[in-house]
Parts: sequence; C-alpha cells; structure tokens
Amino acid sequence: MLLLVKITLTSGTSVNLLKFAVVCLAVVATCGCDQGQPKPSLAPDPTPVAANLENMELPESANSIGMRFKLIPPGTYARGEGSDTHQVTLTNPYELGVHEVTQEQYERVMGTNPSKFKGSTNPVEQVNWEDAVEFCERLSALPGERTAGRVYRLPTEAEWEYACRAGTTTKYSFSDEAGSLGEYAWYISNSNSRTHPVGEKLANSWGLHDMQGNVWEWCSDRYGDYPSDAVTDPIGPQSGSDRVGRGGSWFITAEGCRSANRFRNRPSNRNYGYGFRVTCVPSGQ
Repeated sequence: MLLLVKITLTSGTSVNLLKFAVVCLAVVATCGCDQGQPKPSLAPDPTPVAANLENMELPESANSIGMRFKLIPPGTYARGEGSDTHQVTLTNPYELGVHEVTQEQYERVMGTNPSKFKGSTNPVEQVNWEDAVEFCERLSALPGERTAGRVYRLPTEAEWEYACRAGTTTKYSFSDEAGSLGEYAWYISNSNSRTHPVGEKLANSWGLHDMQGNVWEWCSDRYGDYPSDAVTDPIGPQSGSDRVGRGGSWFITAEGCRSANRFRNRPSNRNYGYGFRVTCVPSGQ
C-alpha cells in the first residue's frame, strides 16, 4: 500500500533519499499521467514529513504529442513577498509542462499559429486566456490523451509560483541577484526585443525552463487580493473580470521577472508577450 506523503518546506533540512523515493512512488501512483489508465487519487497522509525540496530531481514524462512534464509533489510554501506573504499548502501532485507551449504544439492542436515571432520551438504568443483554455480542452480530447486518462488545464496561480520557486524563498528561483537572471531568462536586457526558442536558458532546480521571462504565462485564477491567512489548494477569487499572468516576458525588466510578481489582464486580450504552459492531472481530479 502506497502512502502519499505531504511535504512541508523547512529551510536547512537535509534531503532524506529514502523519504524522497517514497514521495516519488506515491506521487506517480496518484497521478497516473504516464500510465494507460488513470489511477484513483490517494488521500494525503495528514502527518507531514520535513524535507528540503530544493534540487530535488523530479520524475519526467511525455504525452502523445511529445510535450514533456515534470511531476510536482505536494507541499507547503510561502507565496508572495513582503506584507502579501502567506502560507499555501498544495495537497495533490500535478504535472507541469517543462516548457511553455510552443508554436508547433499549438498549431498541431488548434490548426493555427497566431504568433508574431514565428519559430516552431518559440513559445506561442498572441494568445489570450480564452485561447489557452480552449487549447487545454482540445488537447485533452485527443485520442491518445483520452486513452491515457490525461486531462489538461492552466495551472492555478498557487501551483505556478510553487513550481517556479522550486523550494526557494529568494527573489528569483536561483537567488536574490538579478545579475544572474540572463542565465535563466529572456528579458528586456538580452532578448533583442523578441521571443526565443524554449529551453535555451537554464532550468530551475526542478527542471522547468523559462519560468521567468520569454512570455507571460496565463494562470487559471481570477486576479484579486491575496488572503491574509494560510490557505489550502487555493483557486483564486470567485468573481472578477481579470485573469492572472506570471513570470515576466521578453520585454519586461528584471524586477518584473521576480517569482512573486503578478500580472493581470482581461481574458479576451491578446499580445505578443502573452503565452502559457499547461498542467496535466488524471481524469476525475
């Protein structure tokens, strides 16, 4: 019997390899995103196991059109910065795209490529929130994805920041120093005023590329003030017109690429700085 172990972030704690192996086995069994049939969700163990999630090597999978995903474990982290900082707990594992959705992938699913900066492996842009949601629905409906029990959606804002930080509490996913941002991100100082192929910059410690820079990434949430208290599996406000974007883009300064920085826009707006990446969950979750 596999138990899903809930991980709580604590600084300065060594990674216990045996605990990590148990976490990965439990997470894989729960998600089932790389299996022929979805597996039922397992109730999380209410007893947290202290572990340091930085530099954890996460399992990777690919779907029927070659999109790669990292399996993100449950955990607790500090979202936001300054007076907005609050504790968030995510109780379920989820798979998140290693890269932003590319133009080739978008055209294969949607039959069109609206991007200004053409390139098959460049991130798709000039897509609004509604386009991104439709892509997820059409991808989920592909025969190979239906057979495998994979369902796609946009990440919640909480899932996005948790994955971006990858166990860190610093301004960026690598440190507090903006001077190193060019190794990890395409932004205003190095982009030559355009997007670039995904994956050319260094990944964060969980193996996710371009979480900062290249294109803004739509999240599923409506934009609103953060709660002041600790929250579990938040999905954002229930009302409001604007949607959340994260990560900064090729035309944004280093300050705008901070892990905690938030963006808002109407879900119908398109721009050549807006793109997205997707989350995979087992059907029924």
